[in-house]
Amino acid sequence: MQDQSVVSLGVADIGGVLDLERMCFRTRWTREQFLLGLERKAFRILGMYERGVLIAYAAFSVIAQEMELMNIAVHPFHRRKGLGSRLLAELLRVCQDLGVAEGFLEVRRSNAGAIDLYQKFGFIQVGTRKDYYPDNHEDALLFRLDFQCRECVRPGTSPSGKEA
Repeated sequence: MQDQSVVSLGVADIGGVLDLERMCFRTRWTREQFLLGLERKAFRILGMYERGVLIAYAAFSVIAQEMELMNIAVHPFHRRKGLGSRLLAELLRVCQDLGVAEGFLEVRRSNAGAIDLYQKFGFIQVGTRKDYYPDNHEDALLFRLDFQCRECVRPGTSPSGKEA
């Protein structure tokens, strides 16, 4: 496995996913949730390794023509290096190949870095879920991406549509 290439993860990778969960999130998924989701093919996980250690992952589901981004996690020592962007770009490419029409995600109101990332990829805020997160009752912002929108920002382009 080449370091820092985006790869599909499976059951054998759950230990690394759980390690990232502990480092990155206050509210975490359990081993059982990941196992069940992967075994039932309810969602997919893309990840990136460095020297045999999982340093980033993105979990998402595709049902019919709709994608839901569930989590993106990047190891704290590897943040601000573009790994989240690379994962999101590959995730969106996979979704386009599958004929996805639209995508959704929730993000903590306080997570400015993630909000900026999603907006750069063309996600637009469409709502708020009040008191969504159980650990601190923080609001979640609901974002939507229209895969058919020609004016939307796409990976590698600026808002004007020119190469970044």
